Order: sequence, then C-alpha cells, then structure tokens
Amino acid sequence: MVGFAPLTSRESQQYCTLTVPELTHQMWDAKNMMCAADPRHWRYLTASAMFRGKMSTKEVDEQMLNVQNKNSSYFVEWIPNNVKSSVCDIPPKGLRMSGTFVGNSTSITG
Repeated sequence: MVGFAPLTSRESQQYCTLTVPELTHQMWDAKNMMCAADPRHWRYLTASAMFRGKMSTKEVDEQMLNVQNKNSSYFVEWIPNNVKSSVCDIPPKGLRMSGTFVGNSTSITG
C-alpha cells in the first residue's frame, strides 16, 4: 500500500500550513492511500514513512511513536518495531515538505 501527503494542488499550497503532525495524519489516512482498503478491517505487518523537507527528526520520531501507540490494535503484535521512518532534508519540487507512506497489511491477500 502506498500513501502520499499532502494531496493538494501546487496552487493551493500557499494557503496550507503543513506541519509534521499534519503530514503524519494525512499519510496514515485511508483517503490518502493509493488503494481501496478500509483500515478498520485489517492490520499492518510493516510500514515505512519517508519525510522530505526541513523538519525536526525528533518531531518525526515523536509523531510516528504517537501513531503506533494510538493505533496499536491496527498493528500485528508478533512483529516488533515494525514501523520505520526516515527524513531527507531536500523537499520535492514545488512543495515545502511531503511524506510518503509504504505499508504491508493483511488487506493484501493472494
């Protein structure tokens, strides 16, 4: 599963104030996923969040920990430390900051 934030037009970027908590919330939101899966009906096996732009790595780590703690029932318990994050300080062209989500969940079956 892949997600991206912010999902807004470049023209509207000047009217949006992006923060690490807002990016994190948007990345994990089902509306920002590039697939049709309802997060209330499955659990994450592993996930990775890649942030781009000038931001605090401490704030990124805190937000990712908050996501895991608040949504612990949506993560499998038998894979410890299954969420990783990274920060690249070079933002994508036309954006101040962004986040990309890649996750593997039990919604993907063969």
